[in-house]
Amino acid sequence: MGTNFPQSHHLQTTHLSLPRKQFLSYVLYALLPLALLHYLLFNPLAAPKPPLLAQPQAREAAPSQHRHAPVNALEEQLPPPPPAPGRGGEALGETQGGDVSASGSASPPCDYSDGEWVPDARPPLYDGTSCGTIKDGQNCMAHGRPDTGYLHWRWRPRRCDLPAFSPEAFLRWLRNRHLAFVGDSMARNQGESLLCLLASRSRPDLVYRDGEENRFRRWVFREHNATVSIFWSPLLVRVAEKAEHAGVRHNNVFLDSFDERWMSRLGGIDAAVLSVGHWFLIPGVYHDGGRVVGCHDCADLNRTETAFFGAFKEAVRRTLAEVARRHGADSKLVAVTTFSPAHFEGDWDKAGACPRRHPYREDEKGLGYTEKEMRRTVLEAVAAHAGAGPLRFAALDVTRLANLRPDGHPGPYMRSDPFAGGPDARVQNDCVHWCMPGPIDTFNEILLQTVAG
Repeated sequence: MGTNFPQSHHLQTTHLSLPRKQFLSYVLYALLPLALLHYLLFNPLAAPKPPLLAQPQAREAAPSQHRHAPVNALEEQLPPPPPAPGRGGEALGETQGGDVSASGSASPPCDYSDGEWVPDARPPLYDGTSCGTIKDGQNCMAHGRPDTGYLHWRWRPRRCDLPAFSPEAFLRWLRNRHLAFVGDSMARNQGESLLCLLASRSRPDLVYRDGEENRFRRWVFREHNATVSIFWSPLLVRVAEKAEHAGVRHNNVFLDSFDERWMSRLGGIDAAVLSVGHWFLIPGVYHDGGRVVGCHDCADLNRTETAFFGAFKEAVRRTLAEVARRHGADSKLVAVTTFSPAHFEGDWDKAGACPRRHPYREDEKGLGYTEKEMRRTVLEAVAAHAGAGPLRFAALDVTRLANLRPDGHPGPYMRSDPFAGGPDARVQNDCVHWCMPGPIDTFNEILLQTVAG
């Protein structure tokens, strides 16, 4: 080391003593290789290009690995990040597949109806003891349902992400707002699911209740100045409900008259979720313009049988048109949940009415005619009003994902200890509504993406 440094220093001083012309030549020869090296390293046109398929193949690999991940591996994964404000889960300027159109506009919103149920080891946000708003008949855990596998599935759309439900994000949106669930017992089921999901972070106070089985209720999340209401309106339009104890087994449905119990209150509501369907399968007589225009399951009335699909279509179409007429200039959200199928496989009063303990695959269970028609009716009615003004209509398309979950109903566990009378006892089963927690919580995952969109 001691002899090298003086030698190097001597060489530098020697070069400085050369004639100027010769010195400039040496400098030029030294700079040319450096310039060429800089060109090769930093010029993007000269740099070698990666294969065109390298990135797409990498993107394809991730979903494939995720699809076959074991349950214990899924437990380690964090939920996707919350959606960017105003984009329903997409980053600004990006489509669901990561491509941007030539105009820079994004692709249509996620189609949450197309997907599959995949294992998910994460526990639900609430249980049958931690939430006080569950209707007794849907409290499967408290009633002793022995299996818990129905709790550990999540819905995965095929072409986009459905983030796990974020109570914090929903409460931020709900601050200073009033959200109402309007419809039949499925609307109540979904409304109570949302209340339980939110109660995992903030306690709601019940401030109003009225009607048989508390059909009209209202809660307030005081720390957020947020309100959630449930309005009973099983056909959306006005109905004189059946009363079998009085010998009246038919609903009298007035297609040209609206249910003002909720319609007249819509002015003070910021968002409404409408959900009806199953009551149209009940025997009914349909009135329009002061006369009977049809009836369903009414042979005892000596009238010509009418399919209920027409009445369902008219009720949904006229209701949305009336909402648009009354509130078309308002900035509100009106979401309509599509039909949620039942899964009876046996008699309603026998064990095994809905016995399955795993979801169906799509190739195992397609939609029946009734489910297809009722789903199509809602989608068409919502589409007819889309983009007409500040009043926003949206469809919560849950029919397909609900159709694949025969394991998620209370079955006999709509009551505590249902088999206390022995295995042959007459036991009522519920294969229509959903256990809570259960698949219906997914309805509200989609609702969160809808309100945030």
